[in-house]
Amino acid sequence: MSSSFDTVDARIEALTAELNYHIHRYHGLDSPEISDAQYDALFDELVALETEHPELKRDDSPSLRVGGDVLPGFDTVVHPKPMLSLDKCTSEDEFRAWFERSTQRLDGAEIALFGEPKIDGVAVALTYEQGLLKQAATRGDGQRGEDITANVRTIGAVPLRLSGDGIPDRIEVRGEIYMPRADFDKFNEAAIERGDKPLINPRNGAAGSLRQLDPKLTAARPLSMFCYSVGWYEGGELPEHHSEVVGALGDWGLRINPEIQRLPDVAAALDYIQTIAAQRASLNYDIDGVVLKVDSLRQQRSLGAVTRKPRWAIAFKYPAEEATTVLTNVEVQVGRTGAITPVARLEPVFVGGVTVSNATLHNFDEVERLDLRLGDTVMIRRAGDVIPQVMAVIASKRPENASPFAVPSECPSCGSAIERDSEAVARCSNNPRLCPAQTKEGVRHFASRIAMDIDGLGDKLVEQLLDAGLIRDASDLYDRERLNEKTLVELERIGEKSAENLIGAIDASKQPTLARFLFALGIREVGEATAANLARAFGSVTGLQAADRDALEAVDDVGPIVAGRIADYFADPDNTAFVARLLELGIEPVAPSGPIAAELPLAGQIWVLTGSMTTPRRQAKELLEQLGAKVSGSVSKKTSVVLAGEDAGSKLTKAQSLGLEIVDEPAFLALLAEHGLDAS
Repeated sequence: MSSSFDTVDARIEALTAELNYHIHRYHGLDSPEISDAQYDALFDELVALETEHPELKRDDSPSLRVGGDVLPGFDTVVHPKPMLSLDKCTSEDEFRAWFERSTQRLDGAEIALFGEPKIDGVAVALTYEQGLLKQAATRGDGQRGEDITANVRTIGAVPLRLSGDGIPDRIEVRGEIYMPRADFDKFNEAAIERGDKPLINPRNGAAGSLRQLDPKLTAARPLSMFCYSVGWYEGGELPEHHSEVVGALGDWGLRINPEIQRLPDVAAALDYIQTIAAQRASLNYDIDGVVLKVDSLRQQRSLGAVTRKPRWAIAFKYPAEEATTVLTNVEVQVGRTGAITPVARLEPVFVGGVTVSNATLHNFDEVERLDLRLGDTVMIRRAGDVIPQVMAVIASKRPENASPFAVPSECPSCGSAIERDSEAVARCSNNPRLCPAQTKEGVRHFASRIAMDIDGLGDKLVEQLLDAGLIRDASDLYDRERLNEKTLVELERIGEKSAENLIGAIDASKQPTLARFLFALGIREVGEATAANLARAFGSVTGLQAADRDALEAVDDVGPIVAGRIADYFADPDNTAFVARLLELGIEPVAPSGPIAAELPLAGQIWVLTGSMTTPRRQAKELLEQLGAKVSGSVSKKTSVVLAGEDAGSKLTKAQSLGLEIVDEPAFLALLAEHGLDAS
């Protein structure tokens, strides 16, 4: 390449434009067009040219995203137009009352609304001049915020230059900077491995990242942004509806939430509130509600604002997913694999829509990392159906008499020594069949709906059967000399009809699929999908028992660790005797029919199910697995097909943005019929 000034300048301009395009594809659209290595090569070339010719570095250079010099502090920014807060409501009646007041103030005019998830992040204002990012500021008190331009420049989701037609000469774009859940989890995992203090939650992580005086630290944090409105603009025209304005922001390269929606009336708005609430746990970002805005900007101006809150918008708040309460005790539970898990006992607190009095602590390393003490005030989190967990200790509220938790050295169930394995998990060292807690959890797992599916055999009845000595392990469920209608009715609250129904349910479970049977055995690391792969690969219990480690590792999703767990299980005489007894007592696992896994029609494909269908979700999953597909819970570039039912939400939107194949339920049923399967 010639080293002339004009040629270098042109090359820097071209590299800057090309890299910014790919940054937008990656962060804004989640649809990259080049590999990381290709991007790195372009970036390295740009940095080399800018280093040699610093006078040619452009204001929108991607190299700004790695962070610059340490800042002495943050300057104050006065917002030309205040960043207002929102009125809130928590019920349908309160929302309807707000809508009726708005209608009355507009003399009964029809009102369309605009809905968006209320991101639990940090509100910021981005100022662009001639399309170039000039300033980024926090909301602050609404009148004044802090200048965080250097830090925001490091965020890949924020374009340094807008592109497209109709961009005003000067424009302030408002939005929310947040930390995606998956990235937050990865960041904390890495922090804990390094011995650093993890972030408390994604919102605190985002806020702390934006207030780093060293932009390089911000650049190392996984931040993103959704833009949702325009604060003010000069030198240009914008549409007269908020929905169209947000659409224009997306056209200019700003990232907008795929869950936004124009809502023609109150009924649509209430449906939207419920839909987003149902999706809340599966979203890759925290929300605490939805924001409903009057869509017409003319109507917004007519409604105006009062007490620093606009009359034309309201936040519908969902139940909080985080709360603080007091730790009263730490107890330990023993799982079916002998894992000893500490559980926090809490003063009851309402969080995530339910009253919580227990929370998981994962393992003893987590107790130590939190420096947890009895009497501490703790932050807990419950999202959707996720088990509540302790996130942090509020050290400033620690009472003087708070006592450390004493890690037990013996299994609370059988008194055997507790050992730490290579996974840092504490386990009971006893034989699983000699530890009452492990035996109980093993029987519960064996009888569960996703294993042998024995209807009516719940936790309390399992405990009764074990305590009464009617069963010693799961194989005794099928021994009619030990367990029958006559012995059952001797138990408390078990009548003749209940005894008859239970025996019938146990007998009805004698012909499980081979995959369900293998899963029911409770082999460590062997989940539903792995059990299905093993069943397809070996076709019988004896075939699996005879397999060596090389043969096991040849199975899809089975690595050295899982292969070792399977081999060790069948090398144990107690386990082989247990399996043999089950077979002798009449269990007849049904081997998968048809070709081996590699020859199945959907082999190698990854499917994602979303939305509501007449076919039950679990049944659809099992049918797809019978055809060789893997079923995943999230959409990614690796997804082969998305099966979309009614009211499909963010997963469908993401699939469309990635250009993935999408099929509806009729097409799915036709595919099943083509291969001789029936969902009815």
